[in-house]
Amino acid sequence: MSVRIFVPADSAALALGADDVAAAITHEAARRGIAIELVRNGTRGLLYLEPLVEVDTPAGRVGFGNVDDAAVAALFDAGFHLGQADHPLALGLVEQIPYLARQTRLTFARSGITDPLSLADYEAHGGYRGLRHAVTLSQADIVATVTASGLRGRGGAAFPTGIKWNTVLRAQAAQKYIVCNADEGDSGTFADRIVMESDPFVLIEGMTIAGLAVGATEGYIYVRSEYPHSIAALNHAIGSATRAGLLGADVAGSGRAFTLEVRKGAGAYICGEETALLESIEGKRGVVRAKPPLPALAGLFGQPTVINNVLSLASVPIILDKGAQFYQDFGMGRSRGTLPVQLAGNIKQGGLIELAFGATLREILYDYGGGSASGRPIKAVQVGGPLGAYLPESQWDTPLDYEAFAALWAVLGHGGIVVHDDGADMARLARYAMEFCAVESCGKCTPCRIGSTRGVEVIDKIRAGNERPQQVILLRSLCDTMLNGSLCAMGGMTPYPVLSALNHFPEDFGQTAGDVRAA
Repeated sequence: MSVRIFVPADSAALALGADDVAAAITHEAARRGIAIELVRNGTRGLLYLEPLVEVDTPAGRVGFGNVDDAAVAALFDAGFHLGQADHPLALGLVEQIPYLARQTRLTFARSGITDPLSLADYEAHGGYRGLRHAVTLSQADIVATVTASGLRGRGGAAFPTGIKWNTVLRAQAAQKYIVCNADEGDSGTFADRIVMESDPFVLIEGMTIAGLAVGATEGYIYVRSEYPHSIAALNHAIGSATRAGLLGADVAGSGRAFTLEVRKGAGAYICGEETALLESIEGKRGVVRAKPPLPALAGLFGQPTVINNVLSLASVPIILDKGAQFYQDFGMGRSRGTLPVQLAGNIKQGGLIELAFGATLREILYDYGGGSASGRPIKAVQVGGPLGAYLPESQWDTPLDYEAFAALWAVLGHGGIVVHDDGADMARLARYAMEFCAVESCGKCTPCRIGSTRGVEVIDKIRAGNERPQQVILLRSLCDTMLNGSLCAMGGMTPYPVLSALNHFPEDFGQTAGDVRAA
């Protein structure tokens, strides 16, 4: 009888030598005459332990962390293929690792457990139950279920998903589209990638349900070019779903059609903005469109279009499977369900953490992250990508909730958290935000295109000590113009990291708290 051994094929694990580990395990097992079944699974999200090798045992899957190919022979010597734990890399039962055991896995329930390229494995773990239920419902009932669940966009704006779907459902058009925004470009974010590489069928199922709900027959997944493994996994899964009749002219025997296509981005951060993304899919330069009209009424090729983030669409199958109330029971306030937090930067235990809304940053930083990797005190935490605010220690007890963060003039965004210790220069990080905007701006509107360039110049003067009080006043005025005058969130959110750094860490700008208040 063969032993099942799991070696992840996720990008993070591959970057750390997972392919070499898999080859070494195969070679060593053959040399010893041990029958194994090697499964290339996805990641559990415990990225600080990758490559995380797991062995299937009667008691559950036993894990071995940070395995490299040089350690494989010694692992066999210790009997790891029998689930023995007498080895320095042994972690015990993976499900009992505190980092994982304390999570609430809904969207990522299968991540790291199944073979991501196996449709049979996906269905054996509850996959496509949501779609099979959806085909028994009317379009309006599907939309009503998603609306009642309280699901909101996980891409940044947190717009209620059901309202967007209902708008497209009611729109009159011969052709409608579903577009998935998988242009995951924010620093410290990788949840979309993990979905696409570790459980691609859940995204495909969610998009198919969306198509049936609003009457769209075509869908596009717009993936950033830096994600070749995601693109390959999605194309493989789309092929499998099509052959199984779960995509195509007759979805799951419903008589309704839905097809999917992957489109690769060209590397522009601005294409994460939904209208620039549409321009790119249409073969044009990625430039932001003015609104109105809204994409829900005049989106891709001028037709009504649902545009949702990967995490939003990947949350749909469990809602249709277990019901709106099941999903609604997680979270707090208007933030329902779970938020996949991505913990990165100067942190000891980085990775993906899926929790119901309501946990605090302090819990995530210390109960999960284990504090800074450097061992020094944490100084600032940026939440929501490169255009998110920097939060000081005094704000770390704020619950992860869209409205609670908005009250702090901050955003949850895509759930990315980047940690900085007390060696960080916040003025330098504020300059980076302006420089990032200058480089990545589509250039269509003046506040973003010119304001970010002037912002770099002003911060350089502040850092050099030139007329600091006057330059701080000028910086605030410039941020106000960008915030209120930019066409999209690219320029409109760049002031968030700049002003939060200035307000909470004035000493890094050569100011005192009194100077900042006076300015």
